[in-house]
Amino acid sequence: MSNDTSNAVQPLNLSVHELPSPSTVLDAPQRTRLGRLKMALILLACASPVIASYFTFYVIRPTGQPAHGVLVQPPVDIPTAAALPLTDLQGKTVDPRSLRDQWLLVVVADGACDGTCEKLLYAQRQLRETLGKEKDRLDRVWLVTGDQPPRADLLPALAEASVLHAPREAVANWLKPAAGETLSAHLYLVDPMGVWMMRFPAAFEPAKVKRDIERVLRASTSWDRAGRDPAIVGPAAASR
Repeated sequence: MSNDTSNAVQPLNLSVHELPSPSTVLDAPQRTRLGRLKMALILLACASPVIASYFTFYVIRPTGQPAHGVLVQPPVDIPTAAALPLTDLQGKTVDPRSLRDQWLLVVVADGACDGTCEKLLYAQRQLRETLGKEKDRLDRVWLVTGDQPPRADLLPALAEASVLHAPREAVANWLKPAAGETLSAHLYLVDPMGVWMMRFPAAFEPAKVKRDIERVLRASTSWDRAGRDPAIVGPAAASR
């Protein structure tokens, strides 16, 4: 009989792995804190482009010149549809959140549009055109207050603008004029997150407004979107 035991059945080796130590198991409060930390890091990552652009604009100041516009402190989010009901010229309801993803240069005035209104609408149009290839990153918005529709003679120049009816009281709960000025005296700048962040003086200087707008566009190239689908919002989709 052979003494070769190489093929002999070996006894089954049962290995018992070490159970996790109670000290390594997170209790509920620890898990909650860890979850909150992860959420904070995610929010910080999402907000970092915004923070970087504002830091560049207001602290580093690439041009070395002071801003012409007045920084809104704290910035104010665009209201919900319930707080700021908007309709286009065809009477269709427009969600304020649909205005996000682009910089907005906003004029507030009633449909009669007096001399100040005409001046602001003209400046709004010219400022956008002077941005050249960057102009599609800025949307012109006219919030028409009151019951009177915009004057017909103004509409051809507004074909590429977003003209929206809005209750004056609702707009006044969002945008604020400088002390001693009316709501209709200013150009207002809203960032692509839908946050009102700057107001230009009533007696503004177009060249300085353009410089400020160019500065924020340079500082925010990674977090806005050029162009807006006319099916989302517009003064008269048929005219585009």
